[in-house]
Amino acid sequence: MLLRPSAPPDLPAITAIYAHHVAHGTGTFELEAPDAAEMGRRRDDVTGKGLPWLVAERDGRVVGYAYANHFRPRRAYRFCVEDSIYLAPSAQGAGVGRLLLAELVARCEALGARQMLAVIGDAANAASIGMHRALGFEHTGVLRAAGWKHGRWLDVVLMQRALGPGAGSAPVDPLP
Repeated sequence: MLLRPSAPPDLPAITAIYAHHVAHGTGTFELEAPDAAEMGRRRDDVTGKGLPWLVAERDGRVVGYAYANHFRPRRAYRFCVEDSIYLAPSAQGAGVGRLLLAELVARCEALGARQMLAVIGDAANAASIGMHRALGFEHTGVLRAAGWKHGRWLDVVLMQRALGPGAGSAPVDPLP
């Protein structure tokens, strides 16, 4: 398994992976899958801020991706990032998500981020909740019936992990 920064040639695979989750999953609350141009714009937004967008590659094929973006756009949130992880169906349950999340945590710590949030669609998403818990995330709340998808109400589970010294000291600017 190779974990590496994403590149523009990865966009078709990234787009296909995400489209599968939009159509069949509850981890994202998007109802219509974006095309490759929109996924490229999103990737450029994240990487343009100096934040990581990674892919997992197995046998020369992208089987998953993960990125971190600022939790909210206001400048005071610049030390708080939110993770997003999506896997091809063939890579689910094989530890790929855990590898991507661990690498994402390490890269965000190296950038000086102090908190990472997981905003997990669907309280029944046991795999994502368990993976985050295994990597040190703690449950911080639930937004009940926050989304409507596939004919049912879905909760959002909030989890959080301190990065580096967390809130134990003042951060050092500049962070992207």
